[in-house]
Amino acid sequence: MGYSKWLAEHAKKHKTIIDKLIAKNLTKSEIIDYFNFENMKEKEPDFCPLYAQNKKCHEIKQLNCYLCSCPNFRFSDKGIKEVDDKLLCSYCNINSKDGRQAAYGDKIHQDCSRCIVPHTKEYVTKHFDLEWKKIMSVCELSS
Repeated sequence: MGYSKWLAEHAKKHKTIIDKLIAKNLTKSEIIDYFNFENMKEKEPDFCPLYAQNKKCHEIKQLNCYLCSCPNFRFSDKGIKEVDDKLLCSYCNINSKDGRQAAYGDKIHQDCSRCIVPHTKEYVTKHFDLEWKKIMSVCELSS
């Protein structure tokens, strides 16, 4: 599945949860707290395939899943540019010291597995919007 398709499908899942929480009159803070890993794996098991394995995408104590992708991630399913005979498909816009580029076959993708930037409550609070798709709209680069 390409990045664009994943983004669109995830936005729908996110919106379904947000609509449910808004209907319960939850506050911004309560919504953010709802997206804590422990709560989400119990109440929203289909949100992330890792929940079924009781596995976190990033090993931090208080993992928040609200930004299940990072607003600093940039991608193009068609590729961004050629780098050493490989097609660069994604990168980190802030060049996080915990991220890295990795080659997978003839393509280069951003590996964010060591970066926790978007998964802290503080970061989510700072960048919060009820429309996850709006937060993530900067990620897809036009070709």
